[in-house]
Amino acid sequence: MYGYVRPGNSQPAWLFPFIVLIVLILSVLPLARLAMTGVAAFANGGAIAVLSDPALWSATYYTLVTAVLGTIISLIIGCAFAFLLTLTDIRAKGVISFLFVLPMMIPPQVTALAWVQMSGPSSPLLKALHIAPPLGSPQPLYSVGGIALLYGVQHAPLVYLALRASLMSLPRDGVEAARLSGASSFRVFRDIILPLSLPGIIAGAAISFVSSTGNFGIPAILGIPASIYTLPTLIFTKFSAFTSRTFGDVALLSAIIAIISVAGLAIQDRALRGRDYRVLGLSGATATFELGYWKLLFAPVLWILIFFMLAAPFFALVAGALVPAYGVPLTFKTMTFQAFSEILFTQAVTRTAFVNSLSLAAGTALCLLMVTVLAAYALTRRKDLLGRIVASVIEIPYSLPGIVVAVSFILVFAAPIPLINVTIYGTVWIILIAYLSSFFAVSLKPVVSAFHQLDPALEEAARLSGAGFFRRLKDIIVPLIAPAAGASVILVFLIACNELTISALLWSAGTQTLGVAIYNLDDSGSSDLASALSVLVVLMVVFMMLLLELMAKRLPKGVVPWRN
Repeated sequence: MYGYVRPGNSQPAWLFPFIVLIVLILSVLPLARLAMTGVAAFANGGAIAVLSDPALWSATYYTLVTAVLGTIISLIIGCAFAFLLTLTDIRAKGVISFLFVLPMMIPPQVTALAWVQMSGPSSPLLKALHIAPPLGSPQPLYSVGGIALLYGVQHAPLVYLALRASLMSLPRDGVEAARLSGASSFRVFRDIILPLSLPGIIAGAAISFVSSTGNFGIPAILGIPASIYTLPTLIFTKFSAFTSRTFGDVALLSAIIAIISVAGLAIQDRALRGRDYRVLGLSGATATFELGYWKLLFAPVLWILIFFMLAAPFFALVAGALVPAYGVPLTFKTMTFQAFSEILFTQAVTRTAFVNSLSLAAGTALCLLMVTVLAAYALTRRKDLLGRIVASVIEIPYSLPGIVVAVSFILVFAAPIPLINVTIYGTVWIILIAYLSSFFAVSLKPVVSAFHQLDPALEEAARLSGAGFFRRLKDIIVPLIAPAAGASVILVFLIACNELTISALLWSAGTQTLGVAIYNLDDSGSSDLASALSVLVVLMVVFMMLLLELMAKRLPKGVVPWRN
C-alpha cells in the first residue's frame, strides 16, 4: 500500500525510496558515467596515448609535490593554532579562531590573487611602502614553493578543525591525574595529549592532502604563468583545446585524481589501523595549560601569523583595486575607485556573474534544504546497513575533487537528455545540478545533527493523535530544526557562491560565476578589476560568516566550525 507506515516507525513507505532515487541521480549516475567513459577509453587504446604523454607525468609530479609540501605547511600551522587555542589560557580565542578559519572560506583564486598583489616587484602595496623588490625580479609565488605555501595557508584551518575535535574529547581526569603525580606540563603533553591527538592530526593531514590534490584556483593563478601544471589545470587546458579524444582523456585524468585522493584517505586509514584511541572518563577542553610568561611570546606569534595570512593579503588586494593598473604604486594621487565603479555599474560580465552566483547559491541552498530535511528524517530513523550505505554515497561527491565532479556531469549531459531531447550542457542548469551533487553532504550534516537532538516522543505522540507526515513535519519537526536548517542554507550559500573548480569547466557565455569572472579578469590582464571583484567577494564571505556567528548559540555543536 502506497502510504503504508510500519508499526513503530513514523517514516512513510515512499520516503526512503525517494531519497535513494535522488542519491542515484546526484551521486551514482555521474560517477558511473565517468567510470564507464574511462573504461571505454582504456579499451579503445586511449589510455596508452594518455599514459605515454609526458604532460601527464609532469602534472602528476607537480600535483603530488605541491600537495605533500602544502600538507606539511598546513600541519605545522594548523597544529600550532589547535594546541594553543584549545589547550591553553591564551586570550581572545574566539576572535583568533574566527579569523584563522576565514582563509578556508575565501575562494582559492582570491587567495592566490591577493598574495600575488602582496609580493613581487609590481606589488602596489610594496611600492607604496618602498619595500618592493627591484623591477625585473621574478615573482616568487610563480613556483612550486609558492603553490605549496598557499595550499598550506588555505588548508591549515582544515587541520585545525580536525585536530581541535580530537582535543575537545581529551580525558580531563587522565590529564589531572598525571599532574597530581608530578608530571610536568611538557611530559603531560608528550605522553598523554600528543598520542591521543594523533587521529585528529592524521585526519587533518589527509583532508589537507585531498583538498590540495583537487585545488584548481591556486595552481591556475600561480602555476600556469610559470608552465607548472597540476592535474586539475591540465584537465582545464585539455578542455580549452577540445578534440575528439577530449572526453576520454579527461575521464582518465579525472580517474587518476580520484585514485590519488582515495590513496591519501587509504593511507590515513592504514595509519590509524590497529591503534586503540578509546577515551575513558570525562572529556573536554577544560584541561588547559597556563602559559604564564610564555603567553607574551605565543600570543604575538599567533596575531603575526593572522596578519600575514589574512590582513596583509587583504590590504594588498584593496591596494591592487585602488590603482589604475597593476604595478602602479598606491598614493593619494594614483588612488581611484574606477575599478569598483566598473565592476558594479559598467561591466556586464561581472553583473551577470553576480546574478548567476547569487542565484545558483540561493537555488542550491534552498533545493538542498528541502531534500536534506527529508533525507535527514529518513536516515536518522533508519538504522540498517542500507541506510548507512546511502549516507556514505551522499558523501562521495563532496569528498572528491570538484574537477572530477564537473567532468562526470559533462559526460552525463553532453548529449541531449533521452526521451525529452533537451540539452542542459552549456546552460546554468548543469552547474546547478553539479552543485546539488557536490554540496549535498554540506547541507545534510547540520540538519542530521539537529535530528539527533530531537526527542522522537513528540512526533510519535502527534502521529498517534492522527497527524499525517507532512502535518508533523510542518508543526513539530521544522520549527525544532529551524536554526540548523538556517545554518545549512548559509553554509551551502557561502560555499556555492565562491566556487570555481566545478564552474570552471561547466560555464559558457552568459553562465559565468564570480569565481570564473575573477579568474578570467586576472587572466586577461585586468588585475585591478579582478582585485576589486575579489574585495567584494571577501566582504560577502565575512558578512555570511558573521551571520553564522550570530546564530551559533542556537545551533547544535559542530555546525559552526570555528565555535566550540
